[in-house]
Amino acid sequence: MSDETSEFTHDAFLNDRFRLWQPRGGALRAGHDALLVAAALPEMATGAAVDMGAGTGAVGFVAATRAPRLRVVLAEREPSLTQLLRRSIEETSDPLRMRLGVAEVDLLATRSLREAAGLHDGAFDWVLTNPPFHPTEGRVSPDPVRAAALTMPAPDFLARWVAVAATFLRHGGYLIAVGRPENLPTLFSAAENRLGSVAVLPIHTGDKPAHRILLTAVRGSRAPLRILPSFRLDEEARRRLSAGEGLPVRLVP
Repeated sequence: MSDETSEFTHDAFLNDRFRLWQPRGGALRAGHDALLVAAALPEMATGAAVDMGAGTGAVGFVAATRAPRLRVVLAEREPSLTQLLRRSIEETSDPLRMRLGVAEVDLLATRSLREAAGLHDGAFDWVLTNPPFHPTEGRVSPDPVRAAALTMPAPDFLARWVAVAATFLRHGGYLIAVGRPENLPTLFSAAENRLGSVAVLPIHTGDKPAHRILLTAVRGSRAPLRILPSFRLDEEARRRLSAGEGLPVRLVP
């Protein structure tokens, strides 16, 4: 497009149903992890959702597109990214634009700061998140914004992230998150006494062991854990995700 720059691109999603401004290269561009989170959301979802750690907005935009009665707040702490989010929303046509908002806030800050940004405890029916879940032992980007988007800044990061997600949910509200299989012990521990009806969907590429998991959970539920049949992320699955289709395995009852 003529208004793209050397730093940013204006990219089409879901067969050009909307477009996002994104950095031209690197880890901040939306990928299949974001599409997986949004694909787990039922198309009949209603109420309010928050996309925790929204980045350039793929999870929230796809969710709002797939569920036309859902309102979504894109919560992100990095000013450079919230600027892109606001521009993407401004250049999106109605009625999708009217169901999207931005909250610029450090989600692990105090409750008063989250509330000042409009994120109140118990206010959301859905929490959607593609959080930083890679360990710090691996390669870390020298760019602090990209590093924060991918890498857990502290060993207790995911536990604190899930705790905040749980506080955002009303009783009976749903968390949908993507992570790595090795994140599961932390996720299970953080969900204890907060979230139940946990469902885990292993994600495979080819014949390799699962490299991702999708996890859903319900605020206040006491239903037991479910391990679902694996989902193979092959070329056909990628095509379906890119078109905005839901997952063939139902995570949310």
